Amino acid sequence: MVKTEDLIDAQGVAGLLQLSHANSVSTYLRRYPDMPRPVLDLGTGRPRLWLRPQVLRWLRARRPDTVHTGVER
Repeated sequence: MVKTEDLIDAQGVAGLLQLSHANSVSTYLRRYPDMPRPVLDLGTGRPRLWLRPQVLRWLRARRPDTVHTGVER
């Protein structure tokens, strides 16, 4: 079951990854095949949502020295 408080949009993902723009998340999706994919993607120009715990796990695996950036469930 998905907890709604765990859902984040591209802006939230960009914040966790310390990216300047939400559009950079698309670049990361192309560049890193192991990056978590959105759990909800309604198509071009429509919302995409990720699970925060998945993004945090991926980030920690890539950058173990990353400061704790949220509560992982």
